[in-house]
Amino acid sequence: MRIYMQIPPEGNKAPRYYHLHLQEDLLEGWTLIREWGYQGTAGRVKREHFADHEAAESALLKIRDEQIRRGFRVVFMQAQSR
Repeated sequence: MRIYMQIPPEGNKAPRYYHLHLQEDLLEGWTLIREWGYQGTAGRVKREHFADHEAAESALLKIRDEQIRRGFRVVFMQAQSR
């Protein structure tokens, strides 16, 4: 699953973005990758490992909801078939 969110630009600043990506690893676990920053710049990246898909997806959705409350809007969402 992949979710890309943005906050519209403020003044002459580039828009802020928040990108969430769920990726299966080679040991049958899941990694939640979060990246955020200003569009066009190197952002910050954080990775969290989860033992199962359900826990990772739950964490992803919780973070998505937190960012929506902070003013981000979902621009792109892609679900993966398992």
